[in-house]
Amino acid sequence: MKKREFKSESKRLLDLMINSIYTNKEIFLRELISNASDALDKLYYLSLTDNSIKVNQNDLKIMLDYDKDKRTITITDNGCGMNEEELENNLGTIAKSGSLSFKEENKNQNDVDIIGQFGVGFYSAFMVSKEVEVYTRKYNEEEGYLWKSSGVDGYTVEKCKKEDIGTKITLYLKDDTDDDKYSDFLSEYRLKNMVKKYSDYIRYPIMMKVENSRLKEGSDSEYETVSEIETLNSRIPLWKKDKSKITTEEYNNFYTDKFYDYEAPLKVIHFSMEGTCSFKSLLFIPSHAPYDLYTKEYKKGLQLYSSGVLIMDKCEELLPDYYSFVKGVVDTDDLSLNISREMLQQDKKLKLIGKNIESKIKKELEVMLKDNFEEYKKFFKTFGMQIKFGVYNNYGIDKDKLKDLLIFYSANKKDFITLKQYVDEMKKDQDSIYYANGETIDKIDLLPQVERVKDKKYDILYLTDYVDEFAIKALMEYEGKKFANVSDESLELDSKKEIEALKKINEDNKTLLDLMKEDIGSNVTEVRFTHRLKSHPVCLTTKGGLSIEMEKVLNAMPTDEHVNASVILEINESHPIAAKLKDLYNSDKEEFKKYSKVLYAQARLIEGLTLDNPTEISNLMCDIMTSK
Repeated sequence: MKKREFKSESKRLLDLMINSIYTNKEIFLRELISNASDALDKLYYLSLTDNSIKVNQNDLKIMLDYDKDKRTITITDNGCGMNEEELENNLGTIAKSGSLSFKEENKNQNDVDIIGQFGVGFYSAFMVSKEVEVYTRKYNEEEGYLWKSSGVDGYTVEKCKKEDIGTKITLYLKDDTDDDKYSDFLSEYRLKNMVKKYSDYIRYPIMMKVENSRLKEGSDSEYETVSEIETLNSRIPLWKKDKSKITTEEYNNFYTDKFYDYEAPLKVIHFSMEGTCSFKSLLFIPSHAPYDLYTKEYKKGLQLYSSGVLIMDKCEELLPDYYSFVKGVVDTDDLSLNISREMLQQDKKLKLIGKNIESKIKKELEVMLKDNFEEYKKFFKTFGMQIKFGVYNNYGIDKDKLKDLLIFYSANKKDFITLKQYVDEMKKDQDSIYYANGETIDKIDLLPQVERVKDKKYDILYLTDYVDEFAIKALMEYEGKKFANVSDESLELDSKKEIEALKKINEDNKTLLDLMKEDIGSNVTEVRFTHRLKSHPVCLTTKGGLSIEMEKVLNAMPTDEHVNASVILEINESHPIAAKLKDLYNSDKEEFKKYSKVLYAQARLIEGLTLDNPTEISNLMCDIMTSK
């Protein structure tokens, strides 16, 4: 039989199809099943308008089969089939889509839902096949046809006997190579997995003969292997069902099975949008963070479906980074896909879907915060880091979106509160939102700088995450109230009279303070007396916006750069140690030097900082303790 050549620059285009357009070889099964589904859709639709076509929708199906010995995979449907002319037009001309033509012809019918648009999916079969055979017979016609091709060399078409209408495609797999093991596709497990992954929600049953183990009749311990036809796909996606009819157990089972989690989700978000871009979405907030959430290997994104067919396993564009922990699916028919349907063409509709999803997630979190604060605390403990990251990332561009989702530990409440709660309960004479940071709540509570602020009955937010202060710095203020670090040197809790008095004390003792700074060295930029302390002798404060905690974080990063906060040693002017220093300054400069170094070391230890020379400090303390 004379071989026919492909049209439309076949060799070049088919080579492109096989080697370039598709990046994942297992896509071939998705494409062929989608084509089979289209054929079933067409036949069913035609039966609604043509009384001569008798179709029972329940009889429509797709059969999948494989033969290890012959190295074949077969996909069979009982859909509309093709005649010789349609074979020539649809398979003989690459990028000629029968599905698209059918859709165009019936574009005014709302219930026409055809997956294929480009007419290229069929040729993905040649990625894994050395030869492809298509047996087909069109509805209401007696003649069947066999289309056969080995790829770019062309194809043949001949008449054949075919009892039933529809199409049967047989793939003769390529021989295995060192790089590609095509035999792997000749596996019940692999084929079932591919159907589940890409075609689980095709509306028609995808069926295959599988081997199952069951008890032998009359036995309670002996098993036998039996072959039976099994439906591989779920068919109806959970997200397309009526929410009121879905149980919590169904949601949980879907989530744990789909996203391989061992724990039910903390929150389910099930919604749909209609309008400029219509879509359905089923989202989940996990109960715990994945182990790799804060690693470079973690990849965010939602599963994207088009007409029930998986297009992308992780569509990053649908989620902002600060909601990267969200898992779920989005199903839409309104997006522009590229020719392989492996990737999306960037368009406004994709951005619109992402914007709506972001808005919905935020609303659900706000509802949780308001109505179930204990649940929200659990959420924030797990994923609050992401929200805080979103506040300061990209120069704080999203801070206004996220600021009301932040919660911090309150010194007064002994519990977490929102920024709004803090501001609403501020004292009348309070101008700032006070915060303190450290490793733990308990350690922060013991900081010398905290005592005086608490003594004035001002609430303090305790920041324990390394990102906390960066988020606060990005916010700068909340409802007109600026944030103030209790360890910042500019913090003023005194009256004007007290400030002036302290200023005079420091001026009068300038030489003493300068000598202390000299004795301590370049680690401090200034030494001064203070009224910010109540019972504690010393503390460290900073100026210039870079706190000690921020210094720790930045210097822990894997860079060669080292930053230093501008540190001030403050001495409680009301503490006995102040009188002791004044006495030693006048009587014993060497002893004064020892006290200076020890007091600075004490202040560093209080802040959780290491000592450059702990042995020296230990010896100095021993000298002081044993001196007369």
